[in-house]
Amino acid sequence: MAKVDTVKGQIETFNAASCDIDPPKHVKLRETDLPFWYSVVRARAKNSWTDHDLEIAANLARCKADIERIQAELNEEGDTILNARGTVVMNPKHSLLETLSRRSVALSRIVQVHAGATVQAADQRKKNTAERNARQALNDLDDELIATPH
Repeated sequence: MAKVDTVKGQIETFNAASCDIDPPKHVKLRETDLPFWYSVVRARAKNSWTDHDLEIAANLARCKADIERIQAELNEEGDTILNARGTVVMNPKHSLLETLSRRSVALSRIVQVHAGATVQAADQRKKNTAERNARQALNDLDDELIATPH
């Protein structure tokens, strides 16, 4: 990929931002995973993803969807529940939520989509910012005569 501060680099960035990365064919995601999938893969420049990274990104998307589902269940059930003996105990879903949260952090580090990687690394930050700006420009287009690639 060309440097983002060149015309060629800007064209490549605009083209990359015009469509999302879909999950690999061999990776099965649930409908509830998809918003998290797109959130994860948009955190890095499109051309920086390898197949292996995408497989891990799918695990991260599943993990994040599960965190939201478990948190919603906790919100409904409460922090404590009655056990079989009638004693009030901490809802065991808190342990599951903690495990999923730790897994999410670890997976984010592995695929370099945590804040340190996406905001602080200078070269990656330039690529990510250029692609986000291009994606926003595409979203802002009001002229229906301009065909955008999908």
